[in-house]
Amino acid sequence: MKKLIALILIAVVPILASCSVGGTHTNETPRPSQTGTPELSASNSTVEYIPQYSDVRVLSGSVSEIKKIEEDNYAPEDIITYTFNMDTIFPGNEKLAAQVLENGKNPGLGICKLHQQGITGKGVKVAIIDQNLAQPFHPEFSERIIEYKDFGTNQPVDSGSMHGPAVASLLVGNSCGVAPDAELYFAAAPSWTGDSHYYAEALRWIIKTNRGLPSGKKIRVVSVSAAPSGTGSPFEENLEEWDDAVAEAQAEGILVLDCREDNKTGIIAPGYYDPEKPDDVTLFKTGFPTMPSDIQLDGSIFVPTSFRATAEQYSANHNSYQFTGQGGLSWGIPYAAGVLALGWQVDQSLTNEEIIKLLFDSAYIDSSGNKIINPPAFIDSIKSH
Repeated sequence: MKKLIALILIAVVPILASCSVGGTHTNETPRPSQTGTPELSASNSTVEYIPQYSDVRVLSGSVSEIKKIEEDNYAPEDIITYTFNMDTIFPGNEKLAAQVLENGKNPGLGICKLHQQGITGKGVKVAIIDQNLAQPFHPEFSERIIEYKDFGTNQPVDSGSMHGPAVASLLVGNSCGVAPDAELYFAAAPSWTGDSHYYAEALRWIIKTNRGLPSGKKIRVVSVSAAPSGTGSPFEENLEEWDDAVAEAQAEGILVLDCREDNKTGIIAPGYYDPEKPDDVTLFKTGFPTMPSDIQLDGSIFVPTSFRATAEQYSANHNSYQFTGQGGLSWGIPYAAGVLALGWQVDQSLTNEEIIKLLFDSAYIDSSGNKIINPPAFIDSIKSH
């Protein structure tokens, strides 16, 4: 997305529990190597700590990117910076890792209190275009999916992905979603082909499906954690098809949010809350934990993308969760779509233009003049609109 500057490494331990309610084009952000790595002395040998922000997920029985985690080669306070999953074992700190992951399910910024008030996206229809889901679906969001259709991923029906389950859970997950009662239409598309045709076809399916829905029950927003066209897009073929499909969706009254640098669809920017006080919007930082930025970005609203837990399902027989110490913009698009769904639950008559204006007008403005998404103030502004 936009260029961010500066570099910092942080390590904090969260103290808040997650909330739950009854009823960059990819998220693989580059992780810097850590200089001046502290060392531990163990059994007359020197052991280097695993660098902060390392990916230590266990996939297919092996730890990705780094050597096996030992009791003396990581700092417990660094666990919150890692990307890990439920299969990752931190010897001697299993309970701490489990708590970090559980805390990461909290969307933060006052979302939990809105859920407690019954503002959960109930009755609002949303859509996602992303990588494929395994079937049967992860229980985190299985009850929220109204319809699922695959557009050329050519993957086995019981095979999932890292990206698809994550964004679905961030939007409508029952324990980590922003709008856990919203109704989801999911279109799977193969981002790895670099061909925007599949994304355009997926969006046109959403448009066609929407036309068959009754008035007052339409799909309001499509979350696309990719940039199928535009400056810096990693896609190489049929980019104009995406532009045409987006124009068709907008003409039908469907709001499309993606990762492009576009003043109508690419309005989301990455940031992160304080994991010790995730509901305090005044402590929110723009950029990424390793690359915080105070550059003012006009026309953008910042949302949390780091220190989050998401559903993980690479295969239908293994339902898990992963924690992302530093996430990419991919995690921000479904978050924003979820906040909008909360708003439409309160007032379904709001047009796309009206609700986006209220989202920006209610934002918290930081010392750099950047606008931070502020869900409670957003809902209050809708109630008084």
